[in-house]
Amino acid sequence: MFDKIRNNKFQFFILKAGVLYGLCYFLYEFIIKRNTRGDQLFIREIINLCKWIFDLMGYKTFASKEVNDFQVFGIDGSNGVWIGGPCNGITLMFLFAIFVIAYPGNVKNKLWYFPLGILIVHTINIARIIALALIAKYDYTYLDFNHTYTFTFLAYSAVFGLWMIWVNKLSGTKLSEK
Repeated sequence: MFDKIRNNKFQFFILKAGVLYGLCYFLYEFIIKRNTRGDQLFIREIINLCKWIFDLMGYKTFASKEVNDFQVFGIDGSNGVWIGGPCNGITLMFLFAIFVIAYPGNVKNKLWYFPLGILIVHTINIARIIALALIAKYDYTYLDFNHTYTFTFLAYSAVFGLWMIWVNKLSGTKLSEK
């Protein structure tokens, strides 16, 4: 049965992606988040970068300490936004990385596209947090909708778009090829 799946490139891609996702999920949820401070340190670095950008824009900001695995960041005069594990972009980075690693293709291209894609996903997440902080400052009523729908759609669309660039332009292979 495994030989049949291995000979079908699409099924083999799905199998590899599923196994990699399972491993990443287990590693992140049950080891990194539970046994290290890495997740919270990464959130703190996101906040520091957002603060630096807002400083350049002339805004005064605030940031809380860690509270129940979340940290609050915002523009003075607002309630700010909660940033936690689901909002730090690591899951999106894992998803992008898994798609590129699992999909067949040129290893040399993977070596430069993988870190570039991770950087792009991180930049999109920073832009998302900045936009949410601005929404929290100027019209808090739009925050929940934009957090739940608009930016989720944009972030996952960006990951899908990056993967489509990999598949169609850089991998040098197609799943339908035998």
